[in-house]
Amino acid sequence: MENLIHQHGGDLDAIERRYGIPKKEIVDFSGNINPLGFPESVKKELAENLDIVSSYPDKNYTALKKSISQYTGADSENIFVGNGSTELINIFITSVNAKKAVILGPAYSEYENSLKKCGSEFEYFPLEESRGFVIDTEKLLSYLTDGTDLFVACNPNNPTGTAINAVQMDKILLHCKKHNISVMVDETYIEFSDNINEICSIPLTNKYDNLFVIRGVSKFFAAPGLRLGYGITSSAGFKKLISENQDPWSVNILASFAGERLFGDKDFAEKTKLLISSERRKALDEFRTWKNLKAYDSSSNFILLKLLTDKITSAEIFENLIQKKYLIRDAETFTFLDNTYLRFCILTPQQNCGLIKELKALIED
Repeated sequence: MENLIHQHGGDLDAIERRYGIPKKEIVDFSGNINPLGFPESVKKELAENLDIVSSYPDKNYTALKKSISQYTGADSENIFVGNGSTELINIFITSVNAKKAVILGPAYSEYENSLKKCGSEFEYFPLEESRGFVIDTEKLLSYLTDGTDLFVACNPNNPTGTAINAVQMDKILLHCKKHNISVMVDETYIEFSDNINEICSIPLTNKYDNLFVIRGVSKFFAAPGLRLGYGITSSAGFKKLISENQDPWSVNILASFAGERLFGDKDFAEKTKLLISSERRKALDEFRTWKNLKAYDSSSNFILLKLLTDKITSAEIFENLIQKKYLIRDAETFTFLDNTYLRFCILTPQQNCGLIKELKALIED
C-alpha cells in the first residue's frame, strides 16, 4: 500500500487515486473535521461578497484579530494570524531555532518535520499506554533540562485525545521558564472538549512569556481549505521573531473575511459541542462492552482504539472498511504506536452507527 495513505488523515485525493473510489462517496472518519460542515451563516456572506478578492487584505488584520480576541479572551496585540496552523507551527519552530527539542508523543508529524528542516535535535517524551496515555508531569520535567530549548505539545493530544490540565501546564511552564525553555502548545482540537476551561493554555500567555499557543479553523469550523490559523503569545521576543519571518498578507482576504464572522457564531459552536459530546460518550460506552478492543478516554472529537486480538491488524481493518467507503486512520505510523491502533473521529449519529457496526463485525464476531 502507498505509505502516503497512512501518513495523514483526510487525504481523500490519495484514497481516490489508490482505490478508484470517488472522494465524494467516502465517509471520512480520518480527517477529524466537524461533521456539521462550514457554518451556513458565513458561507452565505462569503458567497455574497466574492468581489473582495479584488482588494488586498488589511495588512494588520485588525478586524480579524479583534474577532479572535473576543472569542479567546486574548489581547489583540498578542495575536498572530497565518496561512493555517501548520504555517504558524513552521514559523515558530524556525524562529526559535532550537538546538534541542522535546515533543510530547505520539504526535502530529509536522512538529518533527519542522524541527528537521531547522537541523534541530529532538526526542519524544512518551505518553504511556499503561497510564491510558495520561501525562506523567513529574517524569516530563526530568526530560526538560538545561540542554533543551523547546517543548512541543498538542493539547488535547493527537492521536491519543488525552489532555494536560491548566494546573499541570502552569507547573510545566514555570519549570521551562527557569530552564530557559520555550513552549509551543497546539490547541487545534481543544474547542471539541467538554472541559475546555480546565485545559486551555491561552490565559497562561499573560503569565508566561515563554509560551506560544496555536489554533486554527480547519477542524472545529470545518474549513481546512480556508488556511486560517492563529497564534497567541505575550512574548516580545517571539513577536519580533515571528514578524521578521512571516510573509506579509499570509492570510488571504476570503479567509480573513470568513474569520471575522466565524468566531462570533455561538449557535454553531454550541451545536457542535453538544453533538460531539453526546456521540463521543455513546461510542465510548459501546466500545467498553467489547472484549477485543480498548477505547481511550478523549477530550477531543476523535477516539484512539487498541486491538486486543491478533486475528486482524489495523491495516487490514483499514482495507476492509475502505472497500465499504469508510475511511479511518490506521495509527501505526504515529510514534510509539503499532499495528494494533486505530483512530476515528466523531461524525453524525447515523454515520457513527454505520462504522461501529462494521468495526464490530470485523473485531468482535
